[in-house]
Amino acid sequence: MSSVAVIDYGMGNLHSIAKALLRVGGSTQVWVTADEKKILQADRVVFPGVGAIRDCMQALRRLGLDRVIEEVAGTKPLLGICLGLQALLEESEEGGGVPCLGLFPGAVVRFSEPLTDADGAVLKIPHMGWNGVFQSAGHPLWSGIPQGSRFYFVHSYYAEPAAANHVAATTNYPQPFACALARDNIFAVQFHPEKSQSVGLRLLENFAAWDGLNVT
Repeated sequence: MSSVAVIDYGMGNLHSIAKALLRVGGSTQVWVTADEKKILQADRVVFPGVGAIRDCMQALRRLGLDRVIEEVAGTKPLLGICLGLQALLEESEEGGGVPCLGLFPGAVVRFSEPLTDADGAVLKIPHMGWNGVFQSAGHPLWSGIPQGSRFYFVHSYYAEPAAANHVAATTNYPQPFACALARDNIFAVQFHPEKSQSVGLRLLENFAAWDGLNVT
């Protein structure tokens, strides 16, 4: 029987993610945990998060979970969600600048203000609601998810990865930005799959079956 650990460091919609994984994962065991041994024992790991990046990094370091995530990133499938994507980059400009985990080269930046669309209408920050996601490259986690599917977003900052080949998908607000990153056995998304109805559940189902390989 396979298992998924959802990392609990006090920041994230953990139980919604766990319920969604239980719904799509068949006999998969789902553990919401901060226990290092449990996380490293799991076949797959989800790194969620909402809130401020400084609080996120402080909590991870206080609990020793920064080191655990780095170990997971080298050994098994890892899915970052929302703040869990941003923390995988080298740094964030939020809060005057915060060093992050550095598993992807690049930085996290705030949407510029004023933000306007092509007609001059002001766009709100945070970027909140449904938006189309455009896959940049094939990946097992995109299996069965049509190009341009709409996912649910809530964020004021976004990733600017240094390597174009790490971008797995983009969305527009109003300009394209990276909303999914991938390399090797790591996949991370800015949107919330657990809030994104059928396409979000399909992504989580794909993750629950992914061996971290077969990346096209």
